[in-house]
Amino acid sequence: MSFSESFTDFYNKVKTSFADGTFAKLTMAKTIGNTDLMNIYVRPIVEEGILKMELKYKLQQEEQIEIHTIDATRDVLIPYINNPFLSAILFTTEFDLTYKLNKKRAVTITESSNTFGNASEVLLAYLNQ
Repeated sequence: MSFSESFTDFYNKVKTSFADGTFAKLTMAKTIGNTDLMNIYVRPIVEEGILKMELKYKLQQEEQIEIHTIDATRDVLIPYINNPFLSAILFTTEFDLTYKLNKKRAVTITESSNTFGNASEVLLAYLNQ
């Protein structure tokens, strides 16, 4: 299975957590080598009444922000898998889901107990309107 296919499976869980109101945050981390881009933090944002994703690119010297639709965010994030990131972590109120590449670039997706007790306030406010 390619990175694109396996990440799409992972990202479908992200979309499900949005739909059921359990999404807390998504983080791309664990870079390969010393790169300028250190992390990408993804959180929900409402723009012009539409629920979207804010991507905050944490660089060594600055931060950059982009806003995309929920579906477009997957396509934006896929090129960063394996270059430079080896992991993505979905935090929900029910579980944490980790997408990880090992040294041989084999993908594992593991579920663990939840880190966050509360979903994103922006998401909950949007779903309750």
